[in-house]
Amino acid sequence: MHIPDGLVDGGTSLAAGAISTGCVALCLQRTKQTLEERQVPLVGLTAAFVFAAQMVNFPVAHGTSGHLLGGVLAAVLVGPWAGALAVTIVILVQCFLFADGGLSALGLNILNMALVGALAGYALFAAVRVVLPRSRTGVVIASAVAAGLAPVMASLAFVVEYAIGGNGASPVKAVAMAMLGVHALIGLGEAAITAMTVSAVLATRADLVHGGRFIRPPATSHPSIEIAAVP
Repeated sequence: MHIPDGLVDGGTSLAAGAISTGCVALCLQRTKQTLEERQVPLVGLTAAFVFAAQMVNFPVAHGTSGHLLGGVLAAVLVGPWAGALAVTIVILVQCFLFADGGLSALGLNILNMALVGALAGYALFAAVRVVLPRSRTGVVIASAVAAGLAPVMASLAFVVEYAIGGNGASPVKAVAMAMLGVHALIGLGEAAITAMTVSAVLATRADLVHGGRFIRPPATSHPSIEIAAVP
């Protein structure tokens, strides 16, 4: 999913950079308003996990690569705003320290992986969660569905960008088939990893999971009171 320099023209890259900058600024503002202090360590752990997951790359076409995104996982755990920021930090570190993704394409990569992956992925999670029971199982299933589709949505965003300003090294149809096909398979793995991780955190610290806030608490049974008969 990391786009290298030169694959998409300067105008398209500049427009994506402007959109990404504005959206990241909004995420910073919303995170300050919504993130609880006790969730801060979880943001760091989530970013570290996403960083490790994204280091496993699968070549797709002409310098592009496919890999797990982790956006839905981050968004479900710490909220969509903080989740998008966590993935953005990962992309920045990968770009400047590991040369993973081109500098001119940084805005494109943040847009596709952090914003589409986390924000659009969380919107899909929220939509699926509405039709499922308000239980831990419902949250896990919704996170798995969203995580499975998020890589496809991100790859579709890249296909649109390539169609607008691609360098023409490959036909748009060939790029679309390669990107969507690979990321549909990656989505299966991401769905499984996200479901297992969310389930584990819910089982231990459900109070920290942003996406589990609407879990209906189990009904409490009241002890029966026996009244002794008066002779």
